Amino acid sequence: MVYTDLSIANSHQWTREKCSLFDVGHMVQYHVDGPGAESFLESVTPAGLKDLAPGQSTLSALLHPVTGGIVDDCMITRLHEGPKHLFYVVTNAGNRKKDYDFFSSAIDNWSDTMNPVVHMSHLEAEGQPFGLIALQGPLAAEILESALAKSCKVDVSTWYFGNAKHITLALPGGESHPIVASRGGYTGEDGFELSIHPTQTVQVTQQLLKLAGEDKLRFAGLGARDSLRLEAGMCLYGHDLDDTTTPVEGAISFIVPKSRRSVEGSGFNGAETIIPQLTPKSKGGTGVSRRRIGMIVEGAPAREGAEIVDQDGKAIGKVTSGCPSPTLGKNIAMGYVQDGMHKAGTELQVVVRGKKRKAVVTKMPFVGSKYYRPRNEASP
Repeated sequence: MVYTDLSIANSHQWTREKCSLFDVGHMVQYHVDGPGAESFLESVTPAGLKDLAPGQSTLSALLHPVTGGIVDDCMITRLHEGPKHLFYVVTNAGNRKKDYDFFSSAIDNWSDTMNPVVHMSHLEAEGQPFGLIALQGPLAAEILESALAKSCKVDVSTWYFGNAKHITLALPGGESHPIVASRGGYTGEDGFELSIHPTQTVQVTQQLLKLAGEDKLRFAGLGARDSLRLEAGMCLYGHDLDDTTTPVEGAISFIVPKSRRSVEGSGFNGAETIIPQLTPKSKGGTGVSRRRIGMIVEGAPAREGAEIVDQDGKAIGKVTSGCPSPTLGKNIAMGYVQDGMHKAGTELQVVVRGKKRKAVVTKMPFVGSKYYRPRNEASP
């Protein structure tokens, strides 16, 4: 999707310099609650939810049993502790049916035992799904703060990345319904994602655009979102992650916290595959045979499916995402290569339009993240 007032490249740069509003209402929002909610979610993801305080969010993944392949990546936020144990889970639109079937089957299996009760529901009101919009860019906090209702006492200056709050906004007709707003996003910039009652999604969007003005805030489409997330080193499911890829292969091992890496703390789908992969073969584990990498590619941009070869011309992997980077002025790409060829600085080649182009393995993110964190906590 592209909005006519800015090209994809210009919209990309606008987000990096000012603020963009993305309509991400196609994402799927769930509530998972009940006495068994925490334990259930810890059985189908590697997330350490016991350590997640109310209002905290974590990136995780739904995992297949045994293989540890990624069903989908997701965001999990604890909204309430017991006895309600309410979690807010967001998954990808492209996996809507697959994820729902996965959850339903897992809950059926869970309920067939003596496990505590768990409920899952789509986040809806009056038969309509909640809206979801994202404010992304360095002006995001200023814009959101200006829209808060007088009765909303949230301090934006102490609201850090990875945390969610219930807020209300001042609308022309009065105060909005409560909005779950999470500080984070999919661009590498500071920002917020707002889950909005379906009767007010349009009104909230219009109010934000009006208050900020077009010199600070503009719509951005999924084209700009894709180049922004690639610069930020973030995966797109169905391209950089899939059912055959484990978190270790996908270079997102950080979603498996230390508390879930022991025999006592595991107990999640695919743990028997994933935990041994965390340790290289040289140190007694199984390691992995392939890894996700980032590359800077010379010449024409490398697109999904392009073959990656070593200096001798031997095929060692495939590109999964690639585009020209508006910020860097270089061609960037992600892909999978054989283990051992993944170290930063390794020189490879990518076959683009029948020609071999020089590529250098590069650490990700390609463009440093600007998440709003406490001063003593550095961004990765």
